Amino acid sequence: MDAWFGIDIGGTSVKTALVDNVGHILVSQSFDTGAERDAETVAVRIKDTLELLKARLKDGGSTCQVHGAGVGIPGFLDLDTGIVAEAVNLGWTDVPFQSMLEQLLQLPVAMENDANLAALGEAFAGAGADRRVVLCATVGTGIGGGIVIDGRLHRGVNGMAGEIGHLVVKRDGGILCNCGHHGCLETVASATAIVRQAQALQSAGKLPADKVVTEAKDVFDLAERGNEAALSVITDAANWLGYGLSLAAITLNPDVIVIGGGVSRAEERFLMPMQAAFEQYALERVAQAAEVRAATLSNDAGVIGAARLAQQRVSSNA
Repeated sequence: MDAWFGIDIGGTSVKTALVDNVGHILVSQSFDTGAERDAETVAVRIKDTLELLKARLKDGGSTCQVHGAGVGIPGFLDLDTGIVAEAVNLGWTDVPFQSMLEQLLQLPVAMENDANLAALGEAFAGAGADRRVVLCATVGTGIGGGIVIDGRLHRGVNGMAGEIGHLVVKRDGGILCNCGHHGCLETVASATAIVRQAQALQSAGKLPADKVVTEAKDVFDLAERGNEAALSVITDAANWLGYGLSLAAITLNPDVIVIGGGVSRAEERFLMPMQAAFEQYALERVAQAAEVRAATLSNDAGVIGAARLAQQRVSSNA
């Protein structure tokens, strides 16, 4: 059986899986990044996990030939050299991680930004499967994005295509974003933005004090209880996201827009007002062509996308 090793590195955990040619996970394993998160330690643990995964398959009566590995990393990458230029959450700077993994795994390794790989995973085996132009937005602490055209990632000239979270949508009075600009989409439409707005209302006595807001789920829970202020916070964020996506869609003309992150499960509270705003601001023909769908792969999107990237790179080099 042919298999591809998908790796999704996060600030708190590393997810890995062996994936077949059509995007099905054969076996998976995660481990905590832990305090020792230097690149060498993480790479060795990834190597050990690959051996564990192959052993688990063998114990289940299956064998596989692993042809390559793909790895997603949250940060700025130099893909020409295989160097992680900066991954703030990991504390890595100028790390030659691709060659490090290739030496340990004895496999060809493809490296990519984690948000791009989540988009590739959804386009390959999730909500964007069999679509030509897929625009993905993952709403979490920030807003990650990715573009897949005819089954392949569109990265731009230096890997920055799809960074929709940093579209400047609020030019006047916008909040400072961690990118250094004011008024980026993720400052008004991310889970962080929802929490910040709700906490301000709670401090002003406009939200119940019996439920301290610490995460976006708390705001959605209050909205479910009928709290109009909480609902207004969610609707406002959804409207901003719809507006931001309309700008991206007018440029790309996608046939599907995939929304990931926890908010994607709140269809009535978030996705419906977001889609209404998108349809309001996008050109009519652009909006008619673009179906808005919730992501379907959840936490598996990154490892499936990583495995798919490895498969594409090996095939193109054959």
